[in-house]
Amino acid sequence: MEPEVLVEAGNGNGTERHGRACSSKKQPPRKRALPWGILEVAPLAGIRRSHAGAANTPPGGARRPTSRPTGGAGCRSRAPAVTCLPVRDLSVAAGRGGAEGSLDCSARDLSLPWIHVPVSRIPFPDEGKASSPLASRWPRPNRLGPSLYAEVTHHACSERLLLRSASIAQVSCHQILMHIKRLCIHGFSAAQLTMGMGQLPCSRHLAWPLLGTCAFTLLATAALMAHILQRDFTVVPREWSGLSQGLEEANQAHSRGPEHAPESRSRPGPVPTQCDVPPNSRFDCAPEAAITQEQCEARGCCYIPAQHGAQGPRMGQPWCFFPPSYPSYRLENLTATQMGYTATLTRAAPTFFPKDILTLRLEVLMETESRLHFTIKDPANKRYEVPLETPHVHSRTLAPLYSVEFSQEPFGVVVRRKLDGRVLLNTTVAPLFFTDQFLQLSTTLPTPYVVGLAEHLSPLMLSTNWTKITLWNRDMAPEPGVNLYGSHPFYLVLENGGSAHGVFLLNSNAMDVVLQPSPALSWRTTGGILDVYVFLGPEPKSVVQQYLAVVGYPSMPPYWGLGFHLCRWGYSSTAIVRQVVENMTRAGFPLDVQWNDLDYMDARRDFTFNKDGFEDFPAMVQELHQGGRHYVMLVDPAISSTGPAGSYRPYDEGLRRGVFIINATGQPLIGKVWPGASAFPDFTSPETQSWWQDMVAEFHSQVPFDGMWIDMNEPSNFVKGSEVGCPDNELENPPYVPGVAGGTLRAATICASSRQHLSSHYDLHNLYGLTEAIASHRALVMARGTRPFVISRSTFASHGRYAGHWTGDVWSSWEQLALSVPATLLFNLLGVPLVGADICGFLGNTSEELCVRWTQLGAFYPFMRNHNSLDSLPQEPYRFSATAQEAMRKAFTLRYALLPYLYTLFQRAHVSGETVARPLFLEFPQDPHTWTVDRQLLWGEALLITPVLEAGKTEVTGYLPAGTWYNLQTVPMDALGSLPPPSPTPLKSVIHSQGQWVMLPAPLDTINLHLRGGYIIPLQGPSLTTTESRKQPMALVVALSSSGDAQGELFWDDGESLGVLEHGAYTLVIFLAKNNTVVNKLVHVASEGAGLQLRKVTVLGVATAPQQVLSNGVPVSNFTYSPDTKILDIPVSLFMGEQFLISWS
Repeated sequence: MEPEVLVEAGNGNGTERHGRACSSKKQPPRKRALPWGILEVAPLAGIRRSHAGAANTPPGGARRPTSRPTGGAGCRSRAPAVTCLPVRDLSVAAGRGGAEGSLDCSARDLSLPWIHVPVSRIPFPDEGKASSPLASRWPRPNRLGPSLYAEVTHHACSERLLLRSASIAQVSCHQILMHIKRLCIHGFSAAQLTMGMGQLPCSRHLAWPLLGTCAFTLLATAALMAHILQRDFTVVPREWSGLSQGLEEANQAHSRGPEHAPESRSRPGPVPTQCDVPPNSRFDCAPEAAITQEQCEARGCCYIPAQHGAQGPRMGQPWCFFPPSYPSYRLENLTATQMGYTATLTRAAPTFFPKDILTLRLEVLMETESRLHFTIKDPANKRYEVPLETPHVHSRTLAPLYSVEFSQEPFGVVVRRKLDGRVLLNTTVAPLFFTDQFLQLSTTLPTPYVVGLAEHLSPLMLSTNWTKITLWNRDMAPEPGVNLYGSHPFYLVLENGGSAHGVFLLNSNAMDVVLQPSPALSWRTTGGILDVYVFLGPEPKSVVQQYLAVVGYPSMPPYWGLGFHLCRWGYSSTAIVRQVVENMTRAGFPLDVQWNDLDYMDARRDFTFNKDGFEDFPAMVQELHQGGRHYVMLVDPAISSTGPAGSYRPYDEGLRRGVFIINATGQPLIGKVWPGASAFPDFTSPETQSWWQDMVAEFHSQVPFDGMWIDMNEPSNFVKGSEVGCPDNELENPPYVPGVAGGTLRAATICASSRQHLSSHYDLHNLYGLTEAIASHRALVMARGTRPFVISRSTFASHGRYAGHWTGDVWSSWEQLALSVPATLLFNLLGVPLVGADICGFLGNTSEELCVRWTQLGAFYPFMRNHNSLDSLPQEPYRFSATAQEAMRKAFTLRYALLPYLYTLFQRAHVSGETVARPLFLEFPQDPHTWTVDRQLLWGEALLITPVLEAGKTEVTGYLPAGTWYNLQTVPMDALGSLPPPSPTPLKSVIHSQGQWVMLPAPLDTINLHLRGGYIIPLQGPSLTTTESRKQPMALVVALSSSGDAQGELFWDDGESLGVLEHGAYTLVIFLAKNNTVVNKLVHVASEGAGLQLRKVTVLGVATAPQQVLSNGVPVSNFTYSPDTKILDIPVSLFMGEQFLISWS
């Protein structure tokens, strides 16, 4: 039989499905447009396999198929028809002269097939002549010569060559040779070739064998095109300049290495070299399991085993991946609306996941100038949507910072920043999936600098090296690479130049988020809808504020909640708790809040206390109150179901009111937690919220606790699903299971198929901790009538509106000490500023040095608590040596002195969505050195904390962004009372940084604190409780910038009342320094704060000794000035709530 050529052509109006086999039956010639010059060439006469056996086995052991499998990637195109034509042996010749040469790829020792192609001669036209069908028919606009380029790769559908031809202007043979080298990578050899070099402009620059190959690739395509043109086909090239540019970019990127390969572009019509996708830009076509090559190709996907670093199809680069032309949805009926756009998305054929939804509705809402919102839903059937309160906007913005573009087929959304044209979101790079239980949306990223997607144990900046992050809340001691307690499907990307943007997928189902090196990101979720917000920034801090404007700003904590908290699992009686409090007082350590773990409960049941050790529990709490302290108790969500009817009111009342999650039989699902057999409240039910409020109020009437510690609320379960297991259904065993620890959705939690008020637990699992936090927040408001204090382990987006978070059961290790810094920073970016880790660690035994360093860092967690496990050694601060205690005490008192500043930061977070603890890049986004710094943190804009995070170190390296930085521990603050003396180790008082890493002295008693020039912070004399410290006089530290100015503010109220802003019960003062003066601006003054005494103003960076200092025009005679440190100390007797002016000259 005569060999044949298969010509694929299309106009974008149709799609060949992946179930179709390529026909070998001869067809009559048909006139067909070739929009991209796509030619698929069957094995020609004379082509033979020169290697056999092992040589035909690719790495990984899988042999390439010798027969054509049904439905391979090569059978698909957008062409409405496929025509097979006979063809003669290819004959190629060119120009003047001739020579022979070869390039033997087998020298690379690749275990891949060797294709042998003999070539003879036919005429080839000279430049500018029209002496052949090729020359006469080929279009030549804009100086495009007749040079043609062919790229040859293995075809997934059979042993074929795939040739792509295009007219290219000014493409060097060097660039072409970069593609020839790719042939060797793909296992092909062009050998025994007879070539004419003639008119090739690059002939004098090339080595002999490579020149032969260069000429062959050009001329083989020319001959084939000449043959086709003689068969009366019309070639209609499109966008020649764009194609030329794209090929040149691809060549340049290849010459720099695969990591620089450009993103694949969506193109109308069939895509040449279907599987020639840069490795880092491959999107997984088998996300649910490892599959064979045959299974992969049956899906219409490409199969190429990864040769570098991968251990198997499920590790690193995907072996099975989508070709660029993989069928997706088509955009139809795009219509402009008052808010933006609507459209219909249609898919002509199903995917390999069950229950495809073939028709979707797209709605694009241009909500604000910096926020774009779009949803993709099933228009025919209502699906679960996250019940989160989000802003409702009724008209589109008139001046968006973004433009929105749509790709018709395959459907995609492209979002650009108008200012610079940068693409922030591009969903055209991989097919959209929308089935009942598998939804996938992929996008490119402008840079690999990505943060977010909590909760996980990792550095702040996420790796884009094939990283999979699973969001499915689980009770799991933190370790890298596993799903932890919270789910926050939001990420922020830092862009070149210092801009940033963010993306939020409002979806609470189990999901994976995959980051890959191209860079790109894929959302894979198991239900709900695609509800996407894009935040334009452009500053990173603006992105955070825009995100929080959607999910909600954090609540304002009570002032006492910022003091020191102490807990331990193992305080087995009130006598032990009283002794701990007394020991802390005697040792001179502040203690604001005492906690208890399970020990206080009767049989570990909520809303009870045992009579064997805690019989005087209410009296103990009252004593804490009398000492100006507060009390927080543990409350787990699981309610014991073991007692006889009438023996345990929370369960009896809950059963009567129907508040528990139910199983398939309609009965309460029973799992096992600390009290044994237990039922789980359904906090999405209004009745459960009411019942919870009643239980909290009833217990509060017995024990006047001040806050709630809600633990085990993922929810945790000591058996898989329930005591009797879970049904075998699609919710328990979905077609796609994200990378959850334990391998199933029910691992360490309850059945996914259990029913709740709003939906199944399958949909609501990740919201369990959030809904309990909401219920607890409201219950405390009802019971106490003051600002609630709730700390939760499990979290979801918007959690900061209702509660804080601690980072769970961390180990007492230096590694987890260091990783607590990025964890703290990350939750601040997510709108949960009240966050911290268990100081000194929860699991295992700490060392004295580790506990000292952890206490120093913990003093600068927004939420400061020491807590550890029953099986670990006690680690209260007074347990250690005198030297260690002194170092810890110094950290404590520094925190307490800074509480007015910290409280002011929380108020700014509450009213405007700012962060409290923040990464350096939030303040210095234009300095790329700050982007990956996650071993330091800032409090607000002004205070830089550089802790020691390694054993045995007495120095620490820190990065100081450009500016003036004053060492806070060299500031004399003795007028404020019992502040620690300066460190005996000499500390440099000021550093003028150009943006540099510096080595800082850090003896055991020191944590480096640097105050940023240009800022003013308030201080207050520390005491052993915040109740007492709030009565102490205050001071201002004025850190002058290089231009001699500074600013700051103070927010003050009674520390616990609700609605202070609405009722005007607060004081807000702004401080300004300029031209040798410091003044206050009274924004708002109320009784709370008006009488705060100001006793000292310390000015840093005063260049020369002043001759006179005035306070409200009155000379100050007892000021001091140090010419060495450039510090001016001014004693004053003023009030914060009254106007003042201090000057020096």
